[in-house]
Amino acid sequence: MDALARIERTLGSALAQAGRPGGPPLLAQAMMAAVFPRGARIRSRLCLAVAAACGDDDPMASEGAAAAIELLHCASLVHDDLPCFDNAELRRGRPSVHRAFGEPLAVLAGDALIVLAFQIAAQGASRKPVRVGPLVRIIAESVGAPHGIAAGQAWECEPEADLGEYQRAKTGALFAAAAMAGAAAAGAEAEAWRLVGERLGEAYQVADDISDVMSNTDELGKPIGQDRALGRPSAALQLGVPGALARLDALARDAAEAIPPCPGAAELRALTMMEARRLLPKDLSLRAA
Repeated sequence: MDALARIERTLGSALAQAGRPGGPPLLAQAMMAAVFPRGARIRSRLCLAVAAACGDDDPMASEGAAAAIELLHCASLVHDDLPCFDNAELRRGRPSVHRAFGEPLAVLAGDALIVLAFQIAAQGASRKPVRVGPLVRIIAESVGAPHGIAAGQAWECEPEADLGEYQRAKTGALFAAAAMAGAAAAGAEAEAWRLVGERLGEAYQVADDISDVMSNTDELGKPIGQDRALGRPSAALQLGVPGALARLDALARDAAEAIPPCPGAAELRALTMMEARRLLPKDLSLRAA
């Protein structure tokens, strides 16, 4: 079974747990709408790729970790789209959760997905309990303060924000957690993978900044021009598109070079460079290739 199929199966099982009879049906529907239809699943695929490179001796643990990372990402999108932040009407080409279900259920769905993420991570690693603690710590640090995705969102509320700190928290933190959780789920040293995830996360954010300037709503499945409209830090606006492209390439190479020695290092380096190009809008991606 390929990585995406493993991720979708585990996410489906997780959402089925949350939607068992006896709970509020609309909350379950809102949670389902936040997770499906799927996006690129970049973070969860990174988690499984690192686990595979480290031997992946406990697939249930790596699948649980990957699903947890994806659930946290989806929760962050639900909250990010709310009227108090981006007020986005579309997500993945469909109405955002608050547009489809209302603001109260959107807030609750995001909160419930966060809790579900930790539940699934712990369940996945239950056959090797010694790995549960490190996994939970890695994931928790990626979503809270002072450097997790909640802190990244909070930087948008500050009068000034350093672009690097903002990107490392808002995007890099969950990528770092994905890489580290993949290693921890496979029983490998997690800290050695932090820099790989951080650099990939920064690269993703730079690519997203470029897309916000150069792409279109149909391709992205969400509104464009939000960074300028909302006054958010943006590599494309601060460096220009050529400068942002150079920054993206440098970050991807840094990530590839930071991969520690492991059985699958060569394959993972090649995948890292390929995925970095795929993050760009289609016309720019073809030029980069």
